[in-house]
Amino acid sequence: MRGVIHHIEINVANLEKSRQFWLPFLKALDYDLYQEWSAGFSMKLGDTYLVFVQTEDNYLSPSFHRKHNGLNHLAFHVASRQELDHWRDWIHELNLKELYPQQYPYAGGQDYQALYFEDPDRLKIELVYQEV
Repeated sequence: MRGVIHHIEINVANLEKSRQFWLPFLKALDYDLYQEWSAGFSMKLGDTYLVFVQTEDNYLSPSFHRKHNGLNHLAFHVASRQELDHWRDWIHELNLKELYPQQYPYAGGQDYQALYFEDPDRLKIELVYQEV
């Protein structure tokens, strides 16, 4: 366990909008709802969990952007290329921004299949399929 990430906490601009995205997304990746309170919630897989907390009003501006200092993106494994295609359809149904769509699924290189998109706060999410 030494060195394994315990949890990551992410402040969000609109907790309800983030909940509508992150709950179904993470549940589909086998996370379970772990904690819930008026200003946030967390999702857990194994010994690691992700925490989402409503940003306090006086800290909402300037808004988050992945290219500023701080967290750039989160990357998750998926089981197949078909799962990548499923997630691509899903993010388009939610009108989320896909990154590098003209290079899908090889924006990371010819030997690297991935889908890149932004969550409601513009945090970059990467889904990776690696053949074994």
